[in-house]
Amino acid sequence: MSLPAPLPCQQLYQACDPLLFSFQTTAELESLSEVVGQLRAMSAVRFGAGIRQEGYNLFVLGPSGMGKRTLVNQFLKNKSHGEPDPVDWCYINNFTEPHKPQALCLPTGRGADLRRDMERLLADLRSSVPNVFEGKDYRGKLAAIQNEFSKRQDQAFKELGETAAKQGINLQQTQEGFTFSPARKQGDGASEGFENLSEDERQRLIESISALQALLLKILGQVPLWRKERNEKIRQLDRQTMLSTVELLIKELRARYVDLPEVLRYLDIVQQDMVEHGDEFRKQEEGAGTSELAALARANFHRYQVNVLVTNGRKHGSAIVSEDNPSYGNLLGRVEHISQFGALVTDFTLIKPGALHQANGGYLLLDIRKLLMQPFAWEGLKRALQSREIRIESLGQILSLVSTVSLEPEPIPLDVKIVLFGDRLFYYLLAQYDPDFEELFKVVADFEERIERNTDTHQLYARLIATLGRKEDLQACDRGAVARVIEYGARLVDDASRLSTHMRSIADLLREADYWAREAGHPVVDAADVQRAIDTQIHRHDRLRSRLQEEILRGNRMIDTEGAVIGQINALSVIDLGNFAFALPVRITATTHLGDGELINIEREVKLSGAIHSKGVLILSSFLSARYGKDMPLAFSASLVFEQSYGFVEGDSASLAELCVLLSNLAGAPIRQSLAITGSVNQFGQAQAIGGVNEKIEGFFDICNARGLNGEHGVLIPAANIKQLMLRWDVVLAAQAGKFHIYAVNHVDQAIALLTGLSAGEADAHKVWPPGSLNGRVAARLAELSTLRKTFATPVAKKRKRPPSKTDTSPSVKNSSTG
Repeated sequence: MSLPAPLPCQQLYQACDPLLFSFQTTAELESLSEVVGQLRAMSAVRFGAGIRQEGYNLFVLGPSGMGKRTLVNQFLKNKSHGEPDPVDWCYINNFTEPHKPQALCLPTGRGADLRRDMERLLADLRSSVPNVFEGKDYRGKLAAIQNEFSKRQDQAFKELGETAAKQGINLQQTQEGFTFSPARKQGDGASEGFENLSEDERQRLIESISALQALLLKILGQVPLWRKERNEKIRQLDRQTMLSTVELLIKELRARYVDLPEVLRYLDIVQQDMVEHGDEFRKQEEGAGTSELAALARANFHRYQVNVLVTNGRKHGSAIVSEDNPSYGNLLGRVEHISQFGALVTDFTLIKPGALHQANGGYLLLDIRKLLMQPFAWEGLKRALQSREIRIESLGQILSLVSTVSLEPEPIPLDVKIVLFGDRLFYYLLAQYDPDFEELFKVVADFEERIERNTDTHQLYARLIATLGRKEDLQACDRGAVARVIEYGARLVDDASRLSTHMRSIADLLREADYWAREAGHPVVDAADVQRAIDTQIHRHDRLRSRLQEEILRGNRMIDTEGAVIGQINALSVIDLGNFAFALPVRITATTHLGDGELINIEREVKLSGAIHSKGVLILSSFLSARYGKDMPLAFSASLVFEQSYGFVEGDSASLAELCVLLSNLAGAPIRQSLAITGSVNQFGQAQAIGGVNEKIEGFFDICNARGLNGEHGVLIPAANIKQLMLRWDVVLAAQAGKFHIYAVNHVDQAIALLTGLSAGEADAHKVWPPGSLNGRVAARLAELSTLRKTFATPVAKKRKRPPSKTDTSPSVKNSSTG
């Protein structure tokens, strides 16, 4: 197997030639109207927004910063202009069951009109009704009723008095009531006159008075009936007066809503209730009362108000609502309370809308992470979508935590398209564990994180840069700056043949490049400004990297970059700090000894190894057994460890290094410390691609460069990673000068040959490795260990056949048991 040569500089960095562009600055380019590289995702969005069947809500997948929400929002805005206008929803008082407010659906804008008209009607009635009842017409009719009652009462008592007078009896009215007494003669006292009468006369008077008292009682019994009749007439007068006043004012209101039968029915009920409660309108407002009494008085008229829950004014097209705080109440609405006389009270005017009300008939945009973080919000949303209605309930009612009487608003029919945004992890977890999820969100729009890099996408990227610049009011970029941004986009995705679609990263770079261009007084942004923005971004994040590199250079972390050592190798590990990732060399050592084929992963033994890393170590054991142990048992044990590693180890990108260091120890072949290696390996010894290859190469380069490059330093990577190389220019220039080398290997044999300087060797037809080759030395060592194991196993076997006696104390027995 031939050894690979160092990679040429052209493969280390795929530059973008500024001469490919015909423009001088991005100011000459048209803004980008189409979406770059998101045809699949936008096609799904178009389908999901267009289909109106139940359950076809959208889930937009992709990491944050992709511009998903902006693109979807812009698409929905363009689409909504041609869709039906949303209706207004109002809550009105239920005059028969006030705790169950009724929902009223009105054409767009008419809800606010009805509310204003009802407020105007109420104000007019409160000012006109007292005047009407103080008017001459009403007072005249009221006086006539009162006079009629007085005349009837006076006439009855007058007739009774005349009847009594004819019988010589006087009818007298005192403070205690009416009394009868004999008529007195001129100059006589009453007692004397009655005593001087004959017995027959006295008996006649007594009988007459008794009869008159019976008549009086009859009259007195009729007075309440006459008073009731008077009061009823007064009520009829009040009712008729109130009816005529209200009817006159509502007549004009009915004419405005003649096309809405629901409103006309509501006005009929309102008119009836106003007439029945006319006394409340007759009372003039007095400023002497307390604020609570005044609030209570105003509350009496709340039942005539209209609570416009949702109105879109006169806007055309369906509603697009984005809720950034999707709590249960903010989604489905809530009923608020106010304090009156130390108690919390509520009514239908305190019903507040949720995002579902506002987006009804249109689109509601939600972030799935924020939604799942809110208690009961996800379940509330699902229940609304399944029932296709919005039911306003407090969490206390749902969980049966409160037993007080509260409002039960009439549910509102729901017709909304939900668009969820979130990472792919949320989608797959919900699809796996929530049985309702796939029934409610049947459309997936998966946004691409990268696009193919070619001449056409270079031109699209240039227009994208121009579009972002105009949107952010930034200076134009020249061709060199555009080329550098394109190269940066390739580095973001760790692939020289792809470009990033992470819009936030590109926009941030353009903003910062614009800042540095203005600081330098440049009229346009050039490549140096872009590079300075990249460098300053790294400088703001690399404090930890600098500290760790300092630890290596000071010798606190032992990393050799010169010489050769058996069983010791420089691997490369990546540390991801969110927006910034960097790599550092890490020493891996291996030891081997006589044993039974056990490969000990020290990281795993102390529970610092992840499942993938442990899998990689097991693959090494499988490779060694398949290559060297087909015809004999492996009689060695080995241990692997990441030296000076005190954190969790995960991933299989060090498995190629671990295999090489094991082979080095078995063969007794020193490994060049001027080289570092990264890569995964399979059971056949083939090198497999890994992530973070650019950072890993640069991490080892920085240490070697700080100590002084001597032309022997370099990094071994899997050949599959060549297409992902987008190295820093200082690394490329060092490689061009022959001071630093990058080797691409396909197999562990190539890697170990480069690391040790020994030929790996190839087995012949009899599976015999060439003597002196690395594989030959490994095979010889394993054969030697196998022979040693057989030698040590013989006395042990004899010992097992003859268990020692309790009384046997011979030296031979003691030696065999300890040996």
